[in-house]
Amino acid sequence: MPAVAFDHVTVAVETDHSPGSKVLLSDVSLRLEEPRVGVIGANGSGKSTLLRLVNGLVQPSTGSVTVDGDHTVRAVRKVRRNVGFVFTDPLSQLVMPTGREDVELSLRRSVKNSAERRKAAEAALDRLGLLHLADQSIYELSGGERQLMALAAVLAVNPTVLVLDEPSTLLDLRNRELLRRTLAGLEQQIIMSTHDLELALEMDRVLVIDQGQVVFDGGPAAAVAAYRALCMDGLHARERR
Repeated sequence: MPAVAFDHVTVAVETDHSPGSKVLLSDVSLRLEEPRVGVIGANGSGKSTLLRLVNGLVQPSTGSVTVDGDHTVRAVRKVRRNVGFVFTDPLSQLVMPTGREDVELSLRRSVKNSAERRKAAEAALDRLGLLHLADQSIYELSGGERQLMALAAVLAVNPTVLVLDEPSTLLDLRNRELLRRTLAGLEQQIIMSTHDLELALEMDRVLVIDQGQVVFDGGPAAAVAAYRALCMDGLHARERR
């Protein structure tokens, strides 16, 4: 597996509403080498910031992030060739009218010949069982089908690392199961944030993020238990106010 390394990473942003900066992530040091890494935590805890650091969508304010030794700021183009990113809402990622066109667009840089590009796009769609939907408008697809289309466009360029930001949030039970089975069959290293604790339990390693810090890092069952305890502590503290 590739090694994704965070070395004393802090992310802070300026705010319009208060003086000084807001810290989104604070002094995170990690080395992620497991095939399946889950990230759980409350909304606003820093999960998405952590994930977006992996392919340079967010830059560290201090510290550094590397993917197989490649710096996500100094070598961002190489990193993005190796790290695919799937967003929560596939409609923010699918920019062409149909899935076929979107997958072909993702292949435009690596496959110059149009006929070969179409063939490669069809192979990518067929791999995920989507070829019969290739020419259908993305707005006519179900949420799960759209999410798989976005995944097909990312996988078409053969990344070594696949980062997914809460990919099951908008899915019903059937489509969530379809996504789960698809991810289970992939050879890429997966780093995924999720609110689905059952999905988190299928990971090899799980990080719990709270207020911009990694507060637990370990096995999935222990991580989910730690997160549940954290949520209950927060609830009790709110009730005492």
